[in-house]
Amino acid sequence: MTVTLHVCTTCKAGEILDDGQPVAGARLLAALQAGEAPQGLRIVGVECLSACNAGAAVALSAPGRWSYVYGRLTPADAPDILLGAAAYLDAPDGIVPWRSRPVIFRKQSLARIPPITLPLEA
Repeated sequence: MTVTLHVCTTCKAGEILDDGQPVAGARLLAALQAGEAPQGLRIVGVECLSACNAGAAVALSAPGRWSYVYGRLTPADAPDILLGAAAYLDAPDGIVPWRSRPVIFRKQSLARIPPITLPLEA
């Protein structure tokens, strides 16, 4: 199964930058793409995760699994994000045991979203 790590490429993380300077989210995406992603992880840049007050932000998701949004991340967090994504890959329902999560995933979770299920037919 493929897991997707969405990375907000528009997150400024409160920074004021000169024109043409890459924003925090774009720098985070570059750091993640430069790291060693686990097999089965797809890293995708997205325009906005609506976590502007807690940027830079990422979201982990996969069909039939719980999804998570994490914020207040930096390029230096890329190795821990990739470790957390590997643990998520190994969790059939997306719920990684608390102690198996990197500290940034324990402390910087913004949202946990249940798996999408189709409504039962009447």
